[in-house]
Amino acid sequence: MKVAVVGVTGLVGNVMLKVLEERNFPVTELIPVASQKSIGKEISFKGKKYKVIDAYSAINLKPDIALFSAGGNTSLELAPKFAEAGCFVIDNSSAWRMDKDKKLIVPEINSHELKVDDKIIANPNCSTIQMVMALAPLHKQYRVKRVIVSTYQSVSGTGVKAVKQMEDERNNIPAEKAYHYQIDKNCIPHCDVFLENDYTKEEMKLFFETNKILNADIRLSATSVRVPVTGGHSEAVNVEFENDFDINDVKKLLSETPGIVVMDNVSQNIYPMPLISEGKDEVFVGRIRRDFSNPKTLNLWIVSDNLRKGAATNAVQIAEYVYDTFLK
Repeated sequence: MKVAVVGVTGLVGNVMLKVLEERNFPVTELIPVASQKSIGKEISFKGKKYKVIDAYSAINLKPDIALFSAGGNTSLELAPKFAEAGCFVIDNSSAWRMDKDKKLIVPEINSHELKVDDKIIANPNCSTIQMVMALAPLHKQYRVKRVIVSTYQSVSGTGVKAVKQMEDERNNIPAEKAYHYQIDKNCIPHCDVFLENDYTKEEMKLFFETNKILNADIRLSATSVRVPVTGGHSEAVNVEFENDFDINDVKKLLSETPGIVVMDNVSQNIYPMPLISEGKDEVFVGRIRRDFSNPKTLNLWIVSDNLRKGAATNAVQIAEYVYDTFLK
């Protein structure tokens, strides 16, 4: 079982290695891949050292599965070449998500849609994954009509440079800027680039990807904010349904959904926070309450580690499904 990790030296690539090891994925040969500047570097996996190689050398080794976390342009160039070599590519970038011929997969929701000829499989955006994890069972039961979501996103979602900017600012060290503004002690309502409609690309990803994963009729409006946190994304989600609900049934349904942990006891100050989600694979849901201003409408607070379930863990779960279904 040959597994390539493309972008292995990045934040998500590192977590992919950790998750592969933790979940005991049956890797017989690890193929670490990164850009030219990282070739020859050593990485550790399951107590062994491996040297980073270039993508074309990796393709020649014919991996069974390649986990990609190397950016959209790299994926557009290299994913088809890995696929042509017979490899299942699971891509963490935005390159293939809205391609009508590629599946956009959250395993708990729609892994059953995968076929053996789906050689390039898209991993959704981190903020989408945690939201649809909570919405999927509710949509099945009550039919989601409209979603208003505000996201509070960790600097680790931007990458190493952003984490360093925040740490340097906290230590009063002149910082190389990943953002236009200081991020420490600040909130920046600007994730990714602005588009012609004045929404950011990140905000529109939530709309398009939710439509693709759950239902094309769902109306959604998002505001995405970068916050000075390293370990997880948080979302305030307001959901209007076609059918009415009982709040206790909602809590029971969510608590019985694999991959979700309900933390909802305000009398004891129990609710999800990034500090709780950091380093964990679950999606945490709390502040579950009816919207008293609008009928058939629910408020949720959803938190998850954006590097794990929002990226690496979801990709490895897809790999597990591919292995169990097509490669075993």
